[in-house]
Amino acid sequence: MITSYKREPKIDNNYDAIIIGSGMGSLTCAALLSKEGKKVLVLERHYVAGGFTHVFKRKGYEWDVGIHYIGEVQNEYSPIRKMFDYISNNKLKWEDMGEVYDKIIIGNKTFDFVKGVENFRSKLKSYFPKDSIAIDKYIELVFKANKAMKKFYLEKTLPNFLSSLFGFFLRKPYLKYTSKTTHEVLNSITKNKELIKVLTAQYGDYGLPPKLSSFAMHASVVKHYFKGGSFPVGGSSQIVKTIDPVIENSGGQIVVRAEVKKVIIVKNKAVGVELYDGKKIFSKIIISGVGVFNTYNKLIDEDISRSYGFKNQLKSLKPSVAHGCLYVGLKGDAKSLKLPKNNLWIYQDNIDHDKSVEIYLKNQSRDFPLVYISFPSAKDPTWNDRYPGRSTIDIITLLPYESFEKWEGSSWKKRDKAYENMKDKISKRLLEHLFDHLPNLRNKIDYYELSSPLTTKHFVNYQKGELYGIDHSPQRFNQKFLRPKTPIKGLYLTGQDIVSAGVGGALFSGLITSTSMTGINFIKKIYK
Repeated sequence: MITSYKREPKIDNNYDAIIIGSGMGSLTCAALLSKEGKKVLVLERHYVAGGFTHVFKRKGYEWDVGIHYIGEVQNEYSPIRKMFDYISNNKLKWEDMGEVYDKIIIGNKTFDFVKGVENFRSKLKSYFPKDSIAIDKYIELVFKANKAMKKFYLEKTLPNFLSSLFGFFLRKPYLKYTSKTTHEVLNSITKNKELIKVLTAQYGDYGLPPKLSSFAMHASVVKHYFKGGSFPVGGSSQIVKTIDPVIENSGGQIVVRAEVKKVIIVKNKAVGVELYDGKKIFSKIIISGVGVFNTYNKLIDEDISRSYGFKNQLKSLKPSVAHGCLYVGLKGDAKSLKLPKNNLWIYQDNIDHDKSVEIYLKNQSRDFPLVYISFPSAKDPTWNDRYPGRSTIDIITLLPYESFEKWEGSSWKKRDKAYENMKDKISKRLLEHLFDHLPNLRNKIDYYELSSPLTTKHFVNYQKGELYGIDHSPQRFNQKFLRPKTPIKGLYLTGQDIVSAGVGGALFSGLITSTSMTGINFIKKIYK
């Protein structure tokens, strides 16, 4: 059972491993180590565990803050499904979203993304019959990039001496795809700007528009959804609920409201952590799942961080995009309200993604560069049993942190009227996008609440309210220090900064970190 530090739970002085943060990477590490008989302590500063997989409740509703759909889990033999089954002891279940998982809306045109590679190919060709060759080439490149990815991440698990000998050869095939932007690759196979805009319409899933994002990241997301999208049965809170017993089976525990002040380092060895109340807990293995910026800027003494050059390494990285999410509650069930299971991606017509972002960042009163709408209560088959006669919607858009910076330092739920007015103005603009496509909902809204980048900073502790950790630019993939093992003995990293954006990336980061740390071939065990 997950306990709060404020309730003074029994915490031992020593553990086999201590994990800072309880996001997907941390939970995966904790579960894998626990299944090897290790006693693991997971420490979370928030009052609820799970990172971006947690839920919150308000006014009789429940919203998932980070999970809107997951790919590849309907195939029970896929790596991601096998991993989820392994770390949850087969307790985590999934609901397929159906044939159409994303609807791309550009002006007055709609393009369906349908599950199944050949179905996807055929549907795209029906929209763009003159671009058949380009579409085939695009799908081919998506698969080639993902195939090259495996050796790239395998290299991250190698000991330093093996990495120095063979690392370049393992990394080189993938760098061919990471080093080019998404736009560079697509522009080389087609000059049809509308096709490029449609193919890159999921850029919100990794945070950077085509001319800034690495094609490798784009290809990873696209392939992830080729076989459709799914949603966790019972909501995303089921992820931590099904993993927690696995951790407890080996004597470990997850403790919330337990903020780590620093990692204790003695003679180049991480030996424990110190909490903000001064309590010290010890272990020969410390894993940070709170991002490289938080780890190197906050959890390690500055003189130590500087001596290892961590500060200089961080200069080569940028935080990913900040966002806002409007959480909407409605009276009525999904069927009566005619809510779809598929997501909506809404864009302006006659302008490319990059230009749209550029214009918006200069003036936030201009049109949103993208509006993403998800219908979680329609995706979860248990929703009506848990919340009869109610439904929820999430509406997400880009909100630059700088627009909210003037309120930095103020407290959550205690910010001034100007802040609340600004949020309400944004909320109403987002609701109009919803009503444009589902006009029947105009008088059905019971409650809404907007999270700003300051909200993300408060709960997830990302300093600029970023959603995906580090920007997934071509430069990001060239940073060799983004690997599980740090130069400090016993200190490891996990989370989406080590692999890539999203729950799937964080899940695999937990696998890579655990493999790097133990030398165990977990994939072999998972498929056994």
